[in-house]
Amino acid sequence: MTKQQKKWVRLAGCAALLCGTVPAAGAMHIMEGFLPPAACVLWGAAALPFVLMGCFSLKKAAARDRHAVTLAAMAGAFIFVISSLKIPSATGSCSHMTGTGLGAILFGPAAVSVLGVLVLLFQALLLAHGGLTTLGANVCSMAVAGPLVAFGVYQLCLRCRVHRRLAVFLAAALGDLATYCVTSVQLAVAYPSATGGVAASAVKFLGVFAPTQLPLAVLEGALTVMILIALENYAQPELRAVGFWEVDA
Repeated sequence: MTKQQKKWVRLAGCAALLCGTVPAAGAMHIMEGFLPPAACVLWGAAALPFVLMGCFSLKKAAARDRHAVTLAAMAGAFIFVISSLKIPSATGSCSHMTGTGLGAILFGPAAVSVLGVLVLLFQALLLAHGGLTTLGANVCSMAVAGPLVAFGVYQLCLRCRVHRRLAVFLAAALGDLATYCVTSVQLAVAYPSATGGVAASAVKFLGVFAPTQLPLAVLEGALTVMILIALENYAQPELRAVGFWEVDA
């Protein structure tokens, strides 16, 4: 093997190690049959434009430089692995990191919607994590809202001359939290509280997720920074292909 191939093998080994540490726990995505049919249709329709824009964005990136395809595949694999690490919560639910901040920083939020759809489909079909009827809702929370917040935070930090690694940390962590805020609202709209309505129900759902999700968001931010540091060392051509290296060097 060449030196470059050995580097990619090491990265693949790290990913395999992460896969081997997935705990046995329940899923956190909105599960099959949990939302009313009307809500499933509504969230699916809301997600569709973002997925179409993501297809165009990825096609443009691939046409500009084929190295971008490799990096996009890695970003998708990162989302799949990290969002499959389901952590049990003392509140009776389960939480997990999302991993979408990395893709949003490298490719923009639209492209991540496509990666998110693929990941959520695989998880619903192979891991019973989420569902097909609730796919639109899960895409809107994890593959649309989270990446939009992560990308916005990252760009704002760059404009404010925040250190790049701190910007990456904040973007990934806040994007993770945004996903769970949107999920809480989705569940609250479907199941409003009898006393306080949607707002009270959203607060209750947020209270269930927060004890586990807050430390996980911090962990995701730190892990995303570590992944980008590794890419800077082992995948400079790929980073240049998407314009990250020139902008942030």
